[in-house]
Amino acid sequence: MTRIIPYPLLTLSLLLMWMILNGFTLGQGVIGIVVGIAGGFLMRLLKPQKVHIHHWSSVIKLFFRVTLDIVKSNYDVALYVLFNGTKRKKSGFITVPLALKNRTGLAVLSCIMTATPGTAWIAYHSKESSLLVHILDFDMDDENYWRDFIKNRYESLLLEIFQ
Repeated sequence: MTRIIPYPLLTLSLLLMWMILNGFTLGQGVIGIVVGIAGGFLMRLLKPQKVHIHHWSSVIKLFFRVTLDIVKSNYDVALYVLFNGTKRKKSGFITVPLALKNRTGLAVLSCIMTATPGTAWIAYHSKESSLLVHILDFDMDDENYWRDFIKNRYESLLLEIFQ
């Protein structure tokens, strides 16, 4: 069965998403099945690592932490845009050394950094195991704050979850 549908859950999810977005008709169902199966084969080409979650409590803690940070960042950025548009915020780049090596953990960290307004994952240097991040509200005095924030708030939980 895995030769035909290598990732059945992914295939089913893609089919369901296709049907929700395009309508529940026979023709869209056939196209959705093709999209789902093609997505499964494309995923097999990526050769994803098997994920073993070691601490489920850390997953829950990370979820709520990220949700809270995204809401707070959205509020801060909205206030800035609405009321401080004439004042220029300083933005800058920082390099964060990471202990996290797991590809899935790094992908989750990149999603967190990209989903949080005011921060953006720019590049990951695998040889140095360092992350280049863009910060919207940045002072040179805050560089250590942001480095510690990323390492202590996100990376520590991701290390518990994936290693």
